[in-house]
Amino acid sequence: MEMEIVEGDLLDQDVEVIVNAWNRNVIPWWLLLPQGVSGAIKKRAGLEPFQELGRMGPIPLGHAVLTRSGRLPFQAIIHVAGINLLWRSSEESIRLSVRNALELAQEMNFQSIAFPLIGAGSGGGKPECVQQIMLDELSKSEYEGKVVLVRYASTR
Repeated sequence: MEMEIVEGDLLDQDVEVIVNAWNRNVIPWWLLLPQGVSGAIKKRAGLEPFQELGRMGPIPLGHAVLTRSGRLPFQAIIHVAGINLLWRSSEESIRLSVRNALELAQEMNFQSIAFPLIGAGSGGGKPECVQQIMLDELSKSEYEGKVVLVRYASTR
């Protein structure tokens, strides 16, 4: 695996697929006001990925599902259920999200993937702690493509 850590905007990465740190899909997407990564995706991609996601029903904690990317230039978006019903991330939800996103990317033959810090925003995790958990989980993966871990930095 080729690994890179950058500061910037997830939506500006030169990769085939991005990861959206989402919730468990228990509450219909249209009742939620997406924030952080999800809010940025909705703003630039449009509603299509979220409508598709909503039709999938509840997502188990840490699992990953694939949707189209709407108006974004990526081949797809992998949505992970990185936070629990109390809107908090945990080491387990972060590790499972990373593992399942990479397995899905490998299964779909994506050669490059960009992750935000899963659970560091509305999930309440400290960015440094989340990054360490993600790096540890990434180091255990057999994914053979390029992985970009994006620490958000406002460019606007």
